[in-house]
Amino acid sequence: MTSTKRTVRVDEDLVLYNFYRSSAAYRTRIALNLKELSYRYIPVHLMKEGGQQFKAEYRKMNPQQLVPLLDDQGFQVSQSMAIIEYLDEKHPSPALMPSTLEGRARVRQLSLAICCDIHPLQNLRVLKYLVETLKLTEEQKLQWVQNWLTIGLKALDTDLAQHPTRGIYCFGDNVTMADCMLVPQMYSAIRFEIDTNQFPTLKKISDNCEKLTAFANAHPTQQIDFE
Repeated sequence: MTSTKRTVRVDEDLVLYNFYRSSAAYRTRIALNLKELSYRYIPVHLMKEGGQQFKAEYRKMNPQQLVPLLDDQGFQVSQSMAIIEYLDEKHPSPALMPSTLEGRARVRQLSLAICCDIHPLQNLRVLKYLVETLKLTEEQKLQWVQNWLTIGLKALDTDLAQHPTRGIYCFGDNVTMADCMLVPQMYSAIRFEIDTNQFPTLKKISDNCEKLTAFANAHPTQQIDFE
């Protein structure tokens, strides 16, 4: 990867509270980069100090105690998909949603499959519950994640492999919100020791995306809080 770590800037109107390894924050960084929007990066470490997301100041802004949170001159919005659609409507070029009703529905379908069906089962708070409350071992926890991520990604791979709207990206030959969702999920799959070669269509699309500077600069290793 040839990009360099993002430096902190303090003069932007946009502020993003995020954690370098969070899939949801990663999605949002990609969208901001695609829109070429500069922003102030405020790390919220999900494990240090018992979890900085639980501190009163952050909890007041985001009662869900999750990242990311976008602050646009006082307007605050959480949930990565809501943030990306907000950015796309406020800054319509380049568009991250197709121009047709059917196309937008398709991109939302793919995005929700990742955000709602696949990603939540690897969420940090879910994994902590498995270990701390249900007393699963680390190996059992890993098996849990690998099972559910593999099931979800295989289904998504099959869907995209056979769908006529797929191009070099999830929908046609222009990057959409669905690609912003896919790349972080593939990164997570690798982090949880899943062989992504079993998802050839997803891997090809993800590889195409990662050639773009906006994706490369959003990668966890390029963030100021990367460990």
